[in-house]
Amino acid sequence: MSRLATWSKYWARTGNLVRQNASDMIHMRGTLAPDRSPRTLFSFNDIESVRDWKMGCDGDMGGKSTVHFDLDTSPEHNAAIGKPATGRFWGKMSTAVQPQFQGKTRGGWAGIQNKKRGTLFGELMEEIEFHDYLALRVRAGGDPDTRAAYFVNLQTESDIQADIWQHRLLFRRKDNGWEDLYLPFNHFVRTNHGQIAARREIMNKSRLKSVNIAILGGHCNASGNYELGIDSIRIVNEEDVKKDDAPPNKNPDNEKGDWEDLPDQERLVIQRF
Repeated sequence: MSRLATWSKYWARTGNLVRQNASDMIHMRGTLAPDRSPRTLFSFNDIESVRDWKMGCDGDMGGKSTVHFDLDTSPEHNAAIGKPATGRFWGKMSTAVQPQFQGKTRGGWAGIQNKKRGTLFGELMEEIEFHDYLALRVRAGGDPDTRAAYFVNLQTESDIQADIWQHRLLFRRKDNGWEDLYLPFNHFVRTNHGQIAARREIMNKSRLKSVNIAILGGHCNASGNYELGIDSIRIVNEEDVKKDDAPPNKNPDNEKGDWEDLPDQERLVIQRF
């Protein structure tokens, strides 16, 4: 992205923030009941929205996995949801590493994450405290073994910068079709440097900094071609989930503590972005 385009987005975000704050003051929104209507955090229907995210994989550190995040304009994939284009996170998942890195690093991970969104008043963050679920409209393609290896990671403003909130993605469909997954915020697991945090804390839902989607083939013993179509990431409430008649995506790691077994390289997939 050119420097001119970067500055243009910077000032656009600043302008939007000023207008939003002015509107809140004029309409005295702080004194009214909070807005609990569904809200889109990210959509991936044009090239600029895809470019606002960054990507990485173990191939950057001696592994053999690959990662791509681009715009998918295939009618075969998008006609079902009436969109001209959607995001596509894809590549080759491998647990192997380059010979010179044997014993020094571990393979088996790739991820994408929204870029930092700066404004004149600091980093732009999302307020999600009046919503109960993170909702993702996605489609799981690629080799079947890779579909059980996806995770979502959230970073909120915290005194401990290494705190990451994590949740596994559990797909219902097996036909590469679109589905809405609802992840309860109270089922995200707090980790610190990849380890499950010993002390229980409440997520700071007033200051969401970033969303990361990762595939951890090393942890899940999965390799092969992976592909995840992504249309949108939203925040919703219980009534919206019931309206869609879809079961919440309960996080097995919340109770089983599977994250304690993650290799170090996979534990740090979110921190390295």
